[in-house]
Amino acid sequence: MDRDTLFSQLAQIVGPEHVLTGAEVTTRATHFWDPSPLTAAAIVRPADTAQTAAVLKACHEAGQVVVTHGGVTGLVNGHISTSNDLVLSTERMNGIEAVDVTGRTVCVGAGAVLQNVQQAAEKAGLQLAIDLGARGSCTIGGNISTNAGGLSVLRYGMTREQVLGLEVVLADGTVLSSLNRMMKNNAGYDLKQLFIGSEGTLGVITRAVLRLRPATPAVATALLAFDHFEQVTRTLTHLSHSLNGTLDAFEVIWQPFYALNTNPEHEGSSQSPLPRDHTVYAIVESRGTDPDDIASNFELALGSALEDELMTDAVIVQSERERQNIWHIREHIDRALQHDPVFVYDISLPITDMQGYIDNVTAELQLRWPEVILYVYGHLADGNLHVLVAPPAAEGLDEQDKARWHEYSNQLIYQPLQSLGGSVSAEHGIGLSKKPYLALSRSAAEISLMQCLKHSLDPSGILNPGKVID
Repeated sequence: MDRDTLFSQLAQIVGPEHVLTGAEVTTRATHFWDPSPLTAAAIVRPADTAQTAAVLKACHEAGQVVVTHGGVTGLVNGHISTSNDLVLSTERMNGIEAVDVTGRTVCVGAGAVLQNVQQAAEKAGLQLAIDLGARGSCTIGGNISTNAGGLSVLRYGMTREQVLGLEVVLADGTVLSSLNRMMKNNAGYDLKQLFIGSEGTLGVITRAVLRLRPATPAVATALLAFDHFEQVTRTLTHLSHSLNGTLDAFEVIWQPFYALNTNPEHEGSSQSPLPRDHTVYAIVESRGTDPDDIASNFELALGSALEDELMTDAVIVQSERERQNIWHIREHIDRALQHDPVFVYDISLPITDMQGYIDNVTAELQLRWPEVILYVYGHLADGNLHVLVAPPAAEGLDEQDKARWHEYSNQLIYQPLQSLGGSVSAEHGIGLSKKPYLALSRSAAEISLMQCLKHSLDPSGILNPGKVID
């Protein structure tokens, strides 16, 4: 089947206005952070599972590569498409069904924006335990296909823990509908787990049943300062015990990143509630149902930590405005990304090894770039760090030079993780950019099994080929 015949067939399935070609493709951005024109043979926008199945069946028969797009906010180049690829956008599959308050579930389309689902849960007096900085753009299908982490993993776990059921279309158009709504269901293999975190390489997610949690409207937030990393780990242990399961976030920021985002000379910077020269900072948050209980327990826990010198300084926020200011310090990475070049990493490793790892990597990078800056922050309590390596800017640095610099940085960031039992990807996936380093975190036997699964479910290799594994 030639391409024109295929596109004509797809137009009959989804409607001519939902098969975009030519200028309709290039007017779209490549990525959330990359405004350059999207490269693809066409974009097809199915409205539901049935249309998605028909589209994939036709593409399978034609041998047409399909790259699925949601909010296109991923950070490992899993969204990359070529001029020969068909982009399947889930943007029309954005429905949100009524929340089942008794069962604490909601069924949503893969294209539903995370923030919209959060708001639907809140209106029903519940909450979705997935939250990340891209909440206003990322989609549920993308969250599931990358097993997204975010800000509440400490308490609720990754996206995987919030998914009860999935509806997925396989490469040949077969529909696997398992929209389970029950917490307990041990009837054979839990097939949804195959697709959570598979980055669109095994099937296209079209609908999902998500687990909801009781709302926790009462929140207490504080910014802590430490002069030694050992204080951080001792404070985490103390708060985990003393807050009795209400500790919702423990986000750590090393001094260079904190100082960058609180620099009063930079427009749009956050105010610094504490001196800007401490070694490490942490945003801690406790959530529950009773404001008085949450506030009093929080103050007692922090007070005893200060008395025991587990931290150097602390400030408890007194308003939502102050809370948003503190979180802006953590979530505002635009300033660091303006550095050229800058190399962005998402890794995990044992908490007790973090400071030693940062010190060693910094020393190694300084041998090549004495003035290099490492901006480090992340979800320390669940072992996840984000590292931005910013070498000194150099005039006349071309793309090939940047690529060589990037590869050098990659080796120094990723190689030490293998001996520490860490991972080259904590929450962003593998995509294209981390595929060369997958063997540092997965054994040969594991990768071989991944390849077997890929071949079994997508024998023609049309779904997001080249991503995650060969």
